[in-house]
Amino acid sequence: MLLIHCPYCNETLPEAEFTYAGEAHVVRPEQPSGQSDEQWEEFLFIRTNVKGPHYERWRHFHGCGRFFNAVRDTVSDKFLTTYEADAPRPDLSSLTERQK
Repeated sequence: MLLIHCPYCNETLPEAEFTYAGEAHVVRPEQPSGQSDEQWEEFLFIRTNVKGPHYERWRHFHGCGRFFNAVRDTVSDKFLTTYEADAPRPDLSSLTERQK
């Protein structure tokens, strides 16, 4: 069972309380109507598939209902950190050093 920390409620709860919402920090098109089919394909479907720390977006569905970001290691399936949706990406070097 995964335990996820909500940065808004300041609670760590089972994964069943949350909903995965895709990759975090995906840049949305400024002019959606000006995008070609290939650009829409890239935006909607092409995502990184990293081995190791991965930036993700989650929603505390059965709690505050807010979206937040997380860094999860895809190898160990452990959450390195969670942070509010409008916060910048955390420095991964400090996070991975703590794991060693």
